[in-house]
Amino acid sequence: MSTVVIVAVAVFFLGMGGYALAAPAALVRPFRLVADSPESRSEVRAVYGGFGLAIAVLLTLCALDVGGLRPGAVLAVGAALAGMALGRVVSRLADAPTAFYPIWFYGAIEAVAAGLLFAAA
Repeated sequence: MSTVVIVAVAVFFLGMGGYALAAPAALVRPFRLVADSPESRSEVRAVYGGFGLAIAVLLTLCALDVGGLRPGAVLAVGAALAGMALGRVVSRLADAPTAFYPIWFYGAIEAVAAGLLFAAA
């Protein structure tokens, strides 16, 4: 079961990373962000694209149990996702309420994935 969870989260990061590299402006549009310059598209490609793909590769190595990475790396990715979800809660406390999509939709995915990865670590 834990390997299935790790693979599922890896696939999510692979999809996000690939989409960010191919269409950075489209990826951030639901958040009302505008990636209309080479600098902004580069930032989206780096943070969402490159990072997402790196995490997907790392989780794939964990699923394959390569080099004893699994416990620490799975825990680290879970912590990163939990931090992202926490950041959304802090933002909600500091800012006006937002619609469920996209903020809380992705926050829920982050929180659930974090919990599943913590259980899989």
